[in-house]
Amino acid sequence: MTVGTVTPDIASWPPLDDDKRAPGQQLLDWAADGDRPRLCLVRGAEGSGKSALLAWLLAGTVGRPGLTVHATVPSEGLTTESFAWELGRQLGYGALSPDRLLDQVGADERPLLLLVPDLHRAGAGPADLPSAAPETLVAELLEPLLAIPHLRAAVEVGTSGLLAAHGGVEVVDLGEDGSHGTGQDSYAELVAAVPRTADGRPDWSRAPDAVRRRILDTALRTDDQGAAVRGLLADPGFLVHGSATALTAALADQRIPVPGRLREVWRRAAPELTAYHTDGAERAALLHAAAVDTDPDLTEYLRPLAGQHWWSTVWARRDVPVSAPALVPGGEERMLLASDPTGRLRAYDVGSGASLGAVGGSAFELGAAGGNATDGAASTSVRPASVRPRSTAPRDARSALLLDRSDALLPLVTEDDPTAAFALERIAEHHGSAALAEEDSLVTALGSGGTRRPYAVVGDRGGTVHVWSLGEYQDVPRSFRVHEQPVTAVTCVDTADGLTLTFSAGADGSVRLWETSADPMPVPVQQRRYRATALSATDTPVGPVLAVAWSDGELHLWHIFSGRMRVLPWLRACDTLALTPEGLLVIADSDGLHAVRLRLDVLWER
Repeated sequence: MTVGTVTPDIASWPPLDDDKRAPGQQLLDWAADGDRPRLCLVRGAEGSGKSALLAWLLAGTVGRPGLTVHATVPSEGLTTESFAWELGRQLGYGALSPDRLLDQVGADERPLLLLVPDLHRAGAGPADLPSAAPETLVAELLEPLLAIPHLRAAVEVGTSGLLAAHGGVEVVDLGEDGSHGTGQDSYAELVAAVPRTADGRPDWSRAPDAVRRRILDTALRTDDQGAAVRGLLADPGFLVHGSATALTAALADQRIPVPGRLREVWRRAAPELTAYHTDGAERAALLHAAAVDTDPDLTEYLRPLAGQHWWSTVWARRDVPVSAPALVPGGEERMLLASDPTGRLRAYDVGSGASLGAVGGSAFELGAAGGNATDGAASTSVRPASVRPRSTAPRDARSALLLDRSDALLPLVTEDDPTAAFALERIAEHHGSAALAEEDSLVTALGSGGTRRPYAVVGDRGGTVHVWSLGEYQDVPRSFRVHEQPVTAVTCVDTADGLTLTFSAGADGSVRLWETSADPMPVPVQQRRYRATALSATDTPVGPVLAVAWSDGELHLWHIFSGRMRVLPWLRACDTLALTPEGLLVIADSDGLHAVRLRLDVLWER
């Protein structure tokens, strides 16, 4: 529940000035009483303490059971879209469009309490567009949110009439007295406050926060035929350090000319850039990631700054819609196998993303799951055109085990490699027969791993993980029931000291570790309310590393032996991961293939 059974005592909250105690008590009583109106408007003049009162309420709930604020979204400069992104992040859904956010909130079983400071200052972009007015945010998102029965909100509206017509409203009024501002600085005054580099260029990294936040909106109001706006948008330093929400709103106006393909690049990065990233190198890494393979000039400008961060994008192939990518074990040159939209496997160079051609053809066979091996080759075959792999476990560059979208395991083998055919067919036959005998044995996940020798890891509906060596024949796998629910992703890594560490994700949001010579760890490596969509692990010069992608868009990197974790703020939800021992992380999503270089020497430093 959002509210407790006992009304919180204002004396246990941070102290308030005498003139704020009565409105503070009213706001606290409203927040604690679920039977009062679901909307509370906090009104008052500029400087009357409205935002401070909401901050006071939030501060008092920290670490206190019985009253939970689920999200606080300061609205100054936000549009409908950027407000939705931020609210989605805070509620744990990831950055979502307004329509998807409304669907998620409607399906959320929690009674939600929101705080919305500065609604009367919402809006950004050219003044003649609806996105510049706070009323647009109210109509497009806040009113629909407030129609959801399990959501309550305290909203700061200044002296405006925003949401006043909403049925059933409680009002906390701080009065009309307050200190009024002396007006806004002009564009020229704001520019003059920006320090300069040795060669006279604006140094946006040292500009005052207020200047970086306000200068683009001020430029939009300047009567200079758009020269100030064009100058800001053509300055990569401002793109890295300026207000991401203001830039998002301005670039949504198709009338404003922009250099290169900035509008496309920014659109790709905006949901993550509008999060609270204060590190210039990280913002550069995000914008650089969006520019690679799209805008060469912007990519090259941002590369040095992005390279200073602990991760940066090496290459991207947005023209390559693939699924089921996996690293090929062994070999001097790192190779990646992945399925194209037709279901055919293709090889890619990990260092550059260059295509190395199709894998398969007349010399290859796809054995049917459950078939028998005869004379060292698969006795039955499946037409490649009917196969749509969703996971791949390569044995080498010439053979692999596939998990088809029909939940069947299929061996991909060459006619002249009977050893591989016999081993891979045995794995497919084992799991095919088990699934026929017991529904819980249906394969739900396939992964690969092994820096020194290749493995296939199979997870099933009953929560059991099975580890097979692909380098030598096994009649049966090493198996253990690791989860209480179906397995959603699996991987493994063999370490320099001889351990085989298997990682698996379950439908219950847990990630578990099993060292195959012992029992699994009694507690999860990680437990979240979201589903892990992809796992990859490898042994690196700093020890074993695990990468985990989650359904809310987060991407976590674990240093396994120390238990340290770092969040990589990737631009999109990830479908598949492949991590090399050198620290190159290949990410596959609906936008194509991308490779990110991790600086393993500083990755877990703070």
